[in-house]
Amino acid sequence: MQCPKCKFKQNNSNQECLQCGVIFEKYYQSPGAVTAEKKRNNRAENRENEDVSEKKIWNLLFFVPPEVSPYSLVGRTILFIILVVWGGRFIFSSIESNYASHSFMHLINLPFHEAGHIIFRPFGAFIASFGGTLGQLLMPLICLAVLLLKTRDSFGASVTLWWFAQNFFDIAPYIHDARSGTLPLLGGNVGHSSPYGFHDWEFILTESGFLKYDHFLAGLSVMTGTILMITSFVWGGVLLYKQFKSRQ
Repeated sequence: MQCPKCKFKQNNSNQECLQCGVIFEKYYQSPGAVTAEKKRNNRAENRENEDVSEKKIWNLLFFVPPEVSPYSLVGRTILFIILVVWGGRFIFSSIESNYASHSFMHLINLPFHEAGHIIFRPFGAFIASFGGTLGQLLMPLICLAVLLLKTRDSFGASVTLWWFAQNFFDIAPYIHDARSGTLPLLGGNVGHSSPYGFHDWEFILTESGFLKYDHFLAGLSVMTGTILMITSFVWGGVLLYKQFKSRQ
């Protein structure tokens, strides 16, 4: 046992502490001892609850079904390799090259961008302009939540995290173009010749007073996308490894 007062370890049969001399029976009957015991129990309970919460989060993020189809595993491995190689193109392409806007993913993101303008229009011109960016960011997050919480498809969730990350590369050239206005916009316009408010990020940054930081914010968008995309690589890779181990 351990003395409740001085923490000296000793035999369980002792009636008083060999080091500090406290009589155990009297000590445990004192109000202070009861309070200290409650505090210790509360700390232990809190640690246990934290451990349970961490385990739940881990099981949620890295859930692998008991039986994994070999065809599904092969298909997911091929998809993972494609996403890593393709993601590398986004990461290592410069903003000036506008690689994201010329990629197939831009055509997927564009409808959600335009829908965002419509959905957020009731909240005023500023939020409506920002709503395009919000729309294309919220859609992959919604898919991620459904796959993770509803269908328990952790690998699918890692793919939607890749999609979420890719949107930051898609947004970056648009932010970068806020002052120059040289990118082609919908309807055949370009930023510098279109009416004020047609170029989302020119309007957003001008109205908020941050127009001179357009290149910095574009770089920040690329950095965010890079971190999230590498995270999706690691997440998907760990899940595939667990699935291969499960098959073995």
